[in-house]
Amino acid sequence: MAKKRVEIPESPFPLPREVPVLVGHSGAEETMLASWNSGRMAHAWLITGPRGIGKTTLAFRFARYVLAGGSSGPGMEMPAEDPVFRRVAMASHADLLTLERAFDEKKGQRRSEIVVDDVRAMNHFVVLTPAESNWRVIVVDGAEEMNRNAANALLKHLEEPPPNTLFLLTSHAPARLLPTVVSRCRQLALRPLANAEVSGILRGSSVCGGISDDDLGMLVTLAEGSPGRGMALVEQGGIELYQTLLSLLSGLPDPDVEALHTFGDRLAKKDAVDAFRTVTELLLWWLARIIRTQAQQTGGGSSDAVELMPGGVDLGSRLVASRSLDQWVEVWENVRRLFASTEAINLERKQVFLSAFTMLARAARA
Repeated sequence: MAKKRVEIPESPFPLPREVPVLVGHSGAEETMLASWNSGRMAHAWLITGPRGIGKTTLAFRFARYVLAGGSSGPGMEMPAEDPVFRRVAMASHADLLTLERAFDEKKGQRRSEIVVDDVRAMNHFVVLTPAESNWRVIVVDGAEEMNRNAANALLKHLEEPPPNTLFLLTSHAPARLLPTVVSRCRQLALRPLANAEVSGILRGSSVCGGISDDDLGMLVTLAEGSPGRGMALVEQGGIELYQTLLSLLSGLPDPDVEALHTFGDRLAKKDAVDAFRTVTELLLWWLARIIRTQAQQTGGGSSDAVELMPGGVDLGSRLVASRSLDQWVEVWENVRRLFASTEAINLERKQVFLSAFTMLARAARA
């Protein structure tokens, strides 16, 4: 009997390999170009920075440039109709290998980590003579997701790099990588984009079509320099989720219990895994903003608090006054641990959400 093929769900966003334009990272691009032009290019790069700011887009951009022999347009520009661009975008270039979390057909989703079998796929790749160019390029997308065995398998190639082979690793959590892997790479840290850059990218995205100016402003603030985060929030209904969350928070230290349970029931539904993850990220972000505001006020600096919706700043100021900075940091850490344990030990999502609000209610009572 023929094995049933499981289709990988399509993303509503363009994949990094398909994006022809890079916004906000001209300095990083110039660093990589200077290394290429020097004739002594590092054989492995570790591109770091927050999620969704363009790390993997830059990696594929440089990969196209190298596979084209450095003969693309100004800088690393390459038109989308270029044969190299098309083959990279279609994942069909013979001299490019991408390592990422594989799709688990049994579970119908990507694995939680990059395993050693994924890395072993490069063993055959690196001994081949380049077929279409003078180089082979290996992109490791989300290098922090390699388990230890996978990382050690990659390390062997980084320690004894094959000739004319370029490794491009991207990571939003480089501290989770083996120090020996990090030490074999030239590190390139990318910064979050400016709000104007994020706004321009979101406005030009089909995902954000029809969004109001007010919602766009809120989205840019929530994105914190990450267009990818902003798009994901739109796709997950993040603005409405944040407004609901802030409405519940406004009742602290005595939130609306019925509303809390209603929202908790919503987050507990089978198809609400992404919504729950978004809410936890937004709540932690909101708490971190309170802590940052209080730290600025304590240090005599000006607060950068932004009123994302009516009452947002007043609510934050009221809660900041209820506890010391150290106490709010402790609250943030306790809530973070609670959320982190949800998937690890399969806790019930509604109860986790209610427990987090219980912690906040206690902290909000001066």
